[in-house]
Amino acid sequence: MQCKPAFELAAWLEQALPADDRFDRIMQLQGEVFRDVPGRKTVRVTLGGRSCFVKQHFGVGWAEIFKNLFSGKWPVLTARTEWDAIRKLGELGIATTPALGYGVRGCNPARLQSFLITQDLGDIVSLETLCADWKNKPPPAGFKRKLLIQVAGLARRLHEGGMNHRDFYICHICLDKPALAKGELLLYLIDLHRVGIRRTIRPSDRMKDLAALYFSAMEAGLSERDYLRFLRHYRQQSLKTLGNEHDFWQRVTRRAAKLYLKFHGKMPATTM
Repeated sequence: MQCKPAFELAAWLEQALPADDRFDRIMQLQGEVFRDVPGRKTVRVTLGGRSCFVKQHFGVGWAEIFKNLFSGKWPVLTARTEWDAIRKLGELGIATTPALGYGVRGCNPARLQSFLITQDLGDIVSLETLCADWKNKPPPAGFKRKLLIQVAGLARRLHEGGMNHRDFYICHICLDKPALAKGELLLYLIDLHRVGIRRTIRPSDRMKDLAALYFSAMEAGLSERDYLRFLRHYRQQSLKTLGNEHDFWQRVTRRAAKLYLKFHGKMPATTM
């Protein structure tokens, strides 16, 4: 039960926000709405002349808590999950949205209020958008190979660091467009609302993350060779050694196919 309040802001934000009732002021901030679901809202605002995202959590309610518990999931009650995930990703060398502020208050688990303020990453493009027309207009082979290796490295560092994303779709992996214009690949991992952090990732969590990633890339026109390249760099093993993990990859493939069926109403044309 959360009864000890927490409040932390970057020094420049403290100057940008009036000293009185900062928590209430942050929870009442209005701006460009990016997400508005029961109990949670994300808006883009300008604070101190800088573009920021503010994620406001107003309490999930007991119904949501019990729904998660009965389905074997631990409910996300506050913005603390994302606050901790940003810090952990920094330790692992994975770029994400820099955290600028965090706060939580309340004792009732169903009515906890919290916020997270992050820096706007600016001009970025998700891999989902980038790859949307790759089936019809394939990218240069060298670029695709380099990007696959980078994504595999990101996934490897995430999982070897004891983290699982729980929404590990290519729409949540973004490229920095100014860096891309200079021929550099700078990847950001975003949408950390449900991230899990443990000393060692569980095989089932690794499988679910990889299945989500695979499913979300099925429309990107990737070849079997592309998938094998990803696997080799993700596991840093030869294809012969990967054969020893055949059952695991079969589970990944089956789950990805089920996700495809759920969202597209048909089975995918090809799988690994």
